[in-house]
Amino acid sequence: MFKLLKNSLKSRARLAVLTTIHGRIKTPFFMPIATKGAVKNLFPDELESLGASIILSNTYHLYLQPGLTVLKKHGGLHRLMGWSGPILTDSGGFQVFSLSNIRKIVPQGVEFRSHIDGSKHLLTPKKILEIQSVIGSDIVMILDICPSAKDNKKKVAEAVTITTNWARQAKRANNKLKRGQLMFGIVQGGVYRDLRLKSLAELIEIGFDGYAIGGLAVGESSQEMYQVLDYLTPEMPANKPRYLMGVGTPENIIEAVKRGVDMFDCVIPTREARHGRLYIRKNKGLEDGFYQTVNITNAKFKNDTKPINDSNLKDYSRAYLHHLFKTKEPLALRLATLNNLHFYLTLMSDIRQAIKNKKL
Repeated sequence: MFKLLKNSLKSRARLAVLTTIHGRIKTPFFMPIATKGAVKNLFPDELESLGASIILSNTYHLYLQPGLTVLKKHGGLHRLMGWSGPILTDSGGFQVFSLSNIRKIVPQGVEFRSHIDGSKHLLTPKKILEIQSVIGSDIVMILDICPSAKDNKKKVAEAVTITTNWARQAKRANNKLKRGQLMFGIVQGGVYRDLRLKSLAELIEIGFDGYAIGGLAVGESSQEMYQVLDYLTPEMPANKPRYLMGVGTPENIIEAVKRGVDMFDCVIPTREARHGRLYIRKNKGLEDGFYQTVNITNAKFKNDTKPINDSNLKDYSRAYLHHLFKTKEPLALRLATLNNLHFYLTLMSDIRQAIKNKKL
């Protein structure tokens, strides 16, 4: 399932291979976001050509649309969307956090009203596994509570307690999963060292195929995040994958890799692409200043004949992309997304090579 290949001598970075039902993935890796079964503006085969080895979808959204009936008729999400590679599905815990106005935490799980039609639903740890079994995802996440960075310690402690209780229920109900699906626990605890270590210890005792670090992209500073990783990852099982949820910027990813993290996901490359913000590589290294961000809608790009980038979009000028955004042509979103995901996925390849070459 998870084979560790190399530990860096310069940092806690490591190389490994994660084997799933739908393929093997080299770590560290980044997962493009396909929340509702699609990476916005791209075809699945384009993701493959960009070097994506796994994507992330969301249980909460897929449960509401297209719904379990459609997913069952297609034999799962892979066939529905035409993607043959691995899929990780988030449990919906972050939606519990972000959609606080339409949900209620109860002893059994989470009661909420659909943001689509107002219908009432109850998600339990067992129900979450049943849904992810229908989806057919390779990696399933348990139901958890993701507290806000603004919550006090008492509220964060309550979130840890509930998350652990739900983790135990999920472990008991894991016969609801399809054979070969991997189940990850989620470490919570905010920026509180004792709560983080408590949450991790309890999840390790329960036993999971991998361990995710949740609640570190919800308002705290990057420095606070690094401080948590500094003491948390050394305590995480060395023979299991480590997943930092919802992170992050290129700098965040590099720093987290140095601290021993293997898996990442973030909306940044696709969301910012839709607003005309491009990530451009300046050199092949990973030192400070190795990339820049540009807002292609700025007037200075109106007559810029330089290519969008020097790789997959070298045949299109920045002036052309500027024009597409200004005229609201849908192709603008596709080109910008292709640029940003190429940047992120190439970054991960370069990170793996740097670890291999003893430079990271």
